[in-house]
Amino acid sequence: MGLLCIVLSLSIPFAIGDLQVGFYNSSCPQAESVVLSVVSKHFATNPSVTAAFLRMYFHDCFGCDASILIAPTKKKKTERSAGPNLTVRGFEIINEVKANLEAQCPSTVSCADIIALAARDAVALAGGPNYGIPTGRRDGLVSNPKDVRLPGPSLTVSQAFQFFSAKGFTLEEMVILLGGHTVGVAHCVFFRDRLGNFQGTGAPDPSMDLRLRAKLIRICGPRPKPLKKDPTASLDQNTSFVVDNQYYNQLLVNKGVMQIDQELASDSSTASVVSGLASDKAGFLQKFADALVKLGNVEVLMGTAGNIRKKCTAFT
Repeated sequence: MGLLCIVLSLSIPFAIGDLQVGFYNSSCPQAESVVLSVVSKHFATNPSVTAAFLRMYFHDCFGCDASILIAPTKKKKTERSAGPNLTVRGFEIINEVKANLEAQCPSTVSCADIIALAARDAVALAGGPNYGIPTGRRDGLVSNPKDVRLPGPSLTVSQAFQFFSAKGFTLEEMVILLGGHTVGVAHCVFFRDRLGNFQGTGAPDPSMDLRLRAKLIRICGPRPKPLKKDPTASLDQNTSFVVDNQYYNQLLVNKGVMQIDQELASDSSTASVVSGLASDKAGFLQKFADALVKLGNVEVLMGTAGNIRKKCTAFT
């Protein structure tokens, strides 16, 4: 596709904490190639899997233990039952990877690592950086919807930063991680108020580009719909399936879809970061890789903590 791809790490191992690039080199040397093979197969027919895996990684990695994968039952809800996770997708691909790995390396590769590797591979396939991702995570033993605490789409910059700073991220890193919206989509329910009743004013958000507003109104229709039937819109209206810095350029011309997106460009604390990333594609890609690696190190289980599930959707 002629897209820029930065290789930040090849075969030279490095470690973050007790996680290490190449953790499975001895115990399951084909682990990363199995993940790449399955993700590549699905990406070839559906490039939106990049957005799916980035979202899953982000939602799980405010505590990277694969707790988001546990399927709810009639008697017990899990993290997947929580509102922010109802539209997370890609579970069946993770299950496919896990089944392949269990056939070749039983009880060896964690589901938490599969999420991290799948996100890395999907980003690279979409033209983003191909970075070394440290592995060695263990799978969690708890999945409770009450534990899901994620920043919402209508927060101010300062409100969103409270979530990120609590996990050890700087303000710049928050802006960089939100750059994952370069391949993201959002259901209309998450930005509908901006189209006609912004913050209860009865008027649209004045900061939104008029042509974008008209386009989103056509997509969303005049009335709200149930979440499963709610249309979606690309968060990057320019290169929707490519991991690049065009998301930031869209913000500079008032084409941010969700409130938090557009506020990154208008808030005095983040405006210069947005401008810098918009003018430096290579710089964004490297910083994005670094931020994703750091995200994958949040509240991980290692050593003898947790376990290695045999099936990612159940505590086995």
